[in-house]
Parts: sequence; structure tokens; C-alpha cells
Amino acid sequence: MTPMPVEPAVKVEALSRDFRSQRRLADALGVSPAQVSRWKRGQGIDPDNAERLDLLELVMSALLRLYEPSTAEKWLFGLNPFLRQRRPIDVIRQGRVEELLAAIRQEQAGSFA
Repeated sequence: MTPMPVEPAVKVEALSRDFRSQRRLADALGVSPAQVSRWKRGQGIDPDNAERLDLLELVMSALLRLYEPSTAEKWLFGLNPFLRQRRPIDVIRQGRVEELLAAIRQEQAGSFA
């Protein structure tokens, strides 16, 4: 059986909780709060922002297995040695999935070492 895709509105709802507000989620994605509100109401999301939303959801789910939400958010916005001193959130905005997943794997390896 093929899994059903998760609607963007559901992802926005969950990520808004993780970021403690829709405004903070909008800031993380580099979009307006009004745009996030439209997505939450089920109104259209463009392919680029849909990809960023998917990537942010993936990253947050991995980080929340390691950290509390506030620490996960700090990780996203801090300079990261595994990303050549770039901020993970900027890598998300660029859609650089492979680099980001590698950085999370290295973070996890360090946590369990």
C-alpha cells in the first residue's frame, strides 16, 4: 500500500508548534507570516516552498530525537562546522538536502560517541 502524502497544512501545524509560533516558522523559512497562514488553511504552496517545508520537517524530526525544541532551533540558526560554518537554516532555504542530512548524521554520531 502506498503511503498518503502529508498535506502542507499538517506540516505547518506541527512545525508551528516546534517553533512555538507561525511567525517564527515564517522567519525560519524566509517567508511572510501571511504565507504560512495561507498554507495552514490549505491554500496553495509553490513547489520551492513545499520542498523547503518538507526539508525543515525532516530536519526538525531528526533534531528533536536529539534535543529539546529550543536547542534544535539554536542548532538550525547557529554556524555549523559540518556545513563549513554555514547556518543549517540557510542550507535548508537553498534546498541542499544531502549536505544537511550529512551534517545531522555527524551531529548524531557526536551525540552517541
